[in-house]
Amino acid sequence: MENIEIMARGLGFPEGPVVLEDGTVFITEINGGKITRVTADGKVTSIGEPGGGPNGLAMGPDGALYLCDNGGSLYLPGHFMGMGPSADYAGGSIQRVDPRTGERRVLYAECNGHRFSAPNDLVFDRHGGFYFTDMGKRYARSRDHGGLYYALPDGSSVRELAYPILSPNGVGLSPDERRVYVADTEGARLWCFDVEAPGVVKPGVFPAPHGGRCIGGLPGPTRFDSLAVTAAGNIAVTTLGTGFITVFAPDGRVIRELKMPDTHPTNICFGGTDMRTAYVTLSAKGELARMRWDEPGLRLNFQR
Repeated sequence: MENIEIMARGLGFPEGPVVLEDGTVFITEINGGKITRVTADGKVTSIGEPGGGPNGLAMGPDGALYLCDNGGSLYLPGHFMGMGPSADYAGGSIQRVDPRTGERRVLYAECNGHRFSAPNDLVFDRHGGFYFTDMGKRYARSRDHGGLYYALPDGSSVRELAYPILSPNGVGLSPDERRVYVADTEGARLWCFDVEAPGVVKPGVFPAPHGGRCIGGLPGPTRFDSLAVTAAGNIAVTTLGTGFITVFAPDGRVIRELKMPDTHPTNICFGGTDMRTAYVTLSAKGELARMRWDEPGLRLNFQR
């Protein structure tokens, strides 16, 4: 942990980092409903009006930010985690966000007549569409099912690819975009779906209820959050509870476990001229960190 630098503190459960060429990072703060800009020297500025439950964030082909909004969670004093839906929760959505003003516009709030529960994370493919997860809301004695979806950024098309998934969280594409990876939180499982065409995944086989292949996982009191893929195709998964980033090879082998200074690292992305700067949200402490990584990250489509 000796090379970790804290860029910003006092954040409300930060997630969804998007790094720009100059080292500026856009993040979301789920607790408080904010989208926040953090400059390379640590200046923190909220953009737009707060609201909802902003979670995953990505840069789209038009230079706008695209947001997974989980609809809002209830945060109680003494708890850094959400304790169920907020009082004004009415479902989640996918939104387009102006990175200058923070203005948000809802693109999708349902698919096939079914309201989204808690959209969590998204990744754009080279064709300009994006895969996203809906994690499902957790209630006192039940939870909504989650799923994997594909949509176009102009608001014209959204389709369900895999359903139900227990608690799909992070999502990423392999370098050749022939695989889409999904981190399943509650089971600490890493699922892989084979991509046959943009927004089309190969049908799975029994017994997986959603058609994915489980290629990796961890035992014990662990939970998975978001993920990022490296240029070599390895998958770095933020691991809750134990406070590690766990790196899986494409065949599911654990090849590295890196301890973070927080029990709840929730998200990771890569930037810098050589793509070897990792940006990590440390959500129990409410911090944004950066550090040198041992291999280049995969440059995301439309990363600027």
